[in-house]
Amino acid sequence: MKTWWLYVTAVFFVSMTPGPNMLHVMVQSIREGARSVLPTTAGLMSANMFCLIASAAGLGALLKASPGLYDVLRYAGVAYLLWLGIKAWRAPVAEAHADAPVPVRQSVRARYLTGLGTGLSNPKLIVFAAALFPQFLDVGRPFLPQLAILIATFAVIEAFWFSVYALGGRSLAAWLAPAARQRMFNRVTGGVFMAFGAALLGSRA
Repeated sequence: MKTWWLYVTAVFFVSMTPGPNMLHVMVQSIREGARSVLPTTAGLMSANMFCLIASAAGLGALLKASPGLYDVLRYAGVAYLLWLGIKAWRAPVAEAHADAPVPVRQSVRARYLTGLGTGLSNPKLIVFAAALFPQFLDVGRPFLPQLAILIATFAVIEAFWFSVYALGGRSLAAWLAPAARQRMFNRVTGGVFMAFGAALLGSRA
């Protein structure tokens, strides 16, 4: 239990740190409401689970041993984050009067796929999991049950922070009613997504 609580503490603080995933959840909540975030978070969680399981299966070690493969994934992630940034920067603004056009809502499938793409855009999660998991595994005990506990714990904590950011986005929605504030928000979030992409481009495994 002591080891598990150490893991919970580490993941709790890592997950609460603002990043592309949490920013995406907050933006989605602001634009289309907190309920619209469910397919998005499902896509993000799918990406997280894939990365964690792939890491446990040895992909983390492979990425460390093959800088070329890591760079291919990293550049793909950079391109996707930059695309998200440009999309957010150019997002339409809803005017606060009755005859203003209603913003087009994404389909459930589109929200899920966008969340999945955002979650998969950073291969460093795989390397992070490969470095984190061994610190909390007991080699004298069965591997799969321990791995299942670690992944399930990560999923619960991540889902908690997704909910926090979604509710935070809902509380910001009323403040963002004026078109000028929406435009400023679009510029800021677009710039942040592009900054994440630039940071990933400059990172090393």
